[in-house]
Amino acid sequence: MHSKGAMRIKSIIRLLFIGAMLCISGFVMSQPPTGPLIISPKVHADKKVTFSYRAPGAKEVILDGQFPPGKVPMVKDGYGVWSVTVGPIKPDIYPYSFRVDGVTVMDPANVDFFPNERFKGSLLDVPGEPPLIHAQRDVPHGAVSYANYPSIEGSTGSVVIYTPPGYDKNTSERFPVFYLISGTTDTEETFYKVGRTNFILDNLIAEGKAKPMIVVMPYGNPAARIAEQKGRSKPTDLMSRDGEDAVNRAKMFETDLITKLIPYVERNYRTLNNRENRAIGGFSRGGGQTLRTAFGNMDQFSWICCYSAYLSTPEMEKTFKHVYDDPVSTNKDLKLFWIGVGNEDFLYHDAVKFIDFLKEKKVKHTSLITPGGHTWMNVKTYVTETAQLLFK
Repeated sequence: MHSKGAMRIKSIIRLLFIGAMLCISGFVMSQPPTGPLIISPKVHADKKVTFSYRAPGAKEVILDGQFPPGKVPMVKDGYGVWSVTVGPIKPDIYPYSFRVDGVTVMDPANVDFFPNERFKGSLLDVPGEPPLIHAQRDVPHGAVSYANYPSIEGSTGSVVIYTPPGYDKNTSERFPVFYLISGTTDTEETFYKVGRTNFILDNLIAEGKAKPMIVVMPYGNPAARIAEQKGRSKPTDLMSRDGEDAVNRAKMFETDLITKLIPYVERNYRTLNNRENRAIGGFSRGGGQTLRTAFGNMDQFSWICCYSAYLSTPEMEKTFKHVYDDPVSTNKDLKLFWIGVGNEDFLYHDAVKFIDFLKEKKVKHTSLITPGGHTWMNVKTYVTETAQLLFK
């Protein structure tokens, strides 16, 4: 009897415990969330956009976007959600962030972000009608892959590579290569995630406006990568685009590209391995790296695309005199030398001086001056324009 009674008591205790747990679970499940579901950004039919950010304890939240009107104070509701509606905004992709009591933060409700060494902004995509050239359309799509390669000083390099539609089906076909270098503090992902280069190429190829090509998007700061992999602090940002440090770092990138990355790509992808089928281009710092690498290796590239960048007259005279000393030879070697810059770009005047220098020296080139500043909105325009000219 004693044994049966003890077992009965244990069973009752076990049942009470299970019941209590179920009650607690039900209570927890029935509790309301800590705040309302945040949907941000919300693009309306009239192209106005509402941004929201939950910060009950914040004293001030400001929307900071690369679209009019720029910086805008947000208003807090009773749930602690700060919101503002702006626009209408012209269809495009724009970086933005929030300033919360003076601290810049991403939009936690938005999965699209701006890859960068120094900041992590969010991306606003305002769709166009018909869809813009960088939109994901119902066309054959190429593939985007991430790769690592043996780089300089015993480091491992990182690169994003686009292969055109059909690359995996026709295994006998070889393709030209466009080496595309992103800007200061950007990463190897920026031309892909912000510039949407893959969709631009997909759409242009589908329309018959661009030749199928491989696009190689490297990380433009090997000094930072080497420091990180060796446990050292990353180098500081450049103080001057024309200074000795800038030239030395550009030379490091050039060495990596010419001696490490290009051989890796040509070993692992079906490429056409001659200067007539190699193009190089870049934005901002990447544009400077493009010019220095191309001018220093005229036997490697026939196509040069410079986005929002330049080289100074003293550097041209000191290092790249061969480019303009014999303009007839240069003009014969280069199938395309293209320069684009915005008329509100902080590098506009320097870029125009560079264009004027080339005109004076009779170096053939094509230039495009667009509205706007030093932005990835302009970069998408430049990629679209130049991709239609390459390898033709």
